[in-house]
Amino acid sequence: MDEDNIIKTLNNSLKEIEDNFEKELHSLRAGRANVAMLNNVRVDVYGTSTPLNQVASIVVVDPKLLQVTPYDPNNLNAIVTSIRNNQELGLNPSDDGHLIRLVVPPLTEERRREIVKQIKQKMEENLVRIRNFRHDSMFKIDQNKKAKKIGEDEAKRYQKQINEAINNSKIKLELLTRQKEKEVISI
Repeated sequence: MDEDNIIKTLNNSLKEIEDNFEKELHSLRAGRANVAMLNNVRVDVYGTSTPLNQVASIVVVDPKLLQVTPYDPNNLNAIVTSIRNNQELGLNPSDDGHLIRLVVPPLTEERRREIVKQIKQKMEENLVRIRNFRHDSMFKIDQNKKAKKIGEDEAKRYQKQINEAINNSKIKLELLTRQKEKEVISI
């Protein structure tokens, strides 16, 4: 049935939004060394822009130190440059010719506020995407109702399912946001 596909597509889209939001939050620096901090770093090697984790191993040595070891030592300078040029990270890499050390400095109060602002902005962007999916799904249900493919009661049932899925997704995003904000502020 077409309406069931609408609900299934909506649920898949919402799950994708939730998963991507969670990954985005993990990549934000929260004052502790975390491998996910470097997920958005891309390195220009062999003529292509490649994710850092594909050209080097990344290890958390202690809560304030990350160690990056290039698979090919010739890529060391390109990796250092990519990390240094990534303004969101605010890290200053040091290398000894074989590996790169990244000391994660403690966050200042100003930087914590900036990160919380980024978290809220990312959440708002995702809430807009969720509202757009809700609008599209409701529109499709209305179209089917007007085309007499489904009755009034069925349309209300599908609209209720859509609203429940949307509300559950919003709750999940709000929970993830509060957890990350708490993590950033409490360090």
